Amino acid sequence: MATNVLTLVGSLRSGSTNAQLAEAAVATAPEGVEVSVFQGLENIPFYNEDIDVEGHVPAAAAELRAAAADADALLLVSPEYNGTIPAVLKNAIDWLSRPYGAGAATDMPTAVIGTAFGQFGGVWAQDEARKSATIAGAKVLEDVKLSIPNSVVRFAETHPKDDSEVVEQLADVLGKLRAAAELN
Repeated sequence: MATNVLTLVGSLRSGSTNAQLAEAAVATAPEGVEVSVFQGLENIPFYNEDIDVEGHVPAAAAELRAAAADADALLLVSPEYNGTIPAVLKNAIDWLSRPYGAGAATDMPTAVIGTAFGQFGGVWAQDEARKSATIAGAKVLEDVKLSIPNSVVRFAETHPKDDSEVVEQLADVLGKLRAAAELN
């Protein structure tokens, strides 16, 4: 049986290099791993405990929780916005963290990767995403990292799925997520 990896992309921009990185994960996933990218993060309202009421959870948030519940692992793909995690990704983590102690992210093997325009590949945002996911209850694989710098230049004419170094690094990340999910 394949390990189902749910991928959340923190960039909503058309043509986002982080969305392309997620597409590369889907297209080049190693044997035994199925990667799906959740669509619709932009439709999820900001987390508010007043609207997180059984039977009245907003449909988009319920869809996210159901997708996470069906997954064996999470892959968070984060660009860096002003030195930190994009609000849309943080909001998704917040929804997955509830109900406290029993949210859809609880004990879920999770890895954080990404690409950014700058020379460090978005490491600050990825560190923040790891921190947030850990506090949300996920089993973040702290040693599994992939930060690709200079994305605008590196992927100007090459999709990440056609970059052999990126494909090899993605296979490593996904293989480690699969191993963690099998132990879970």
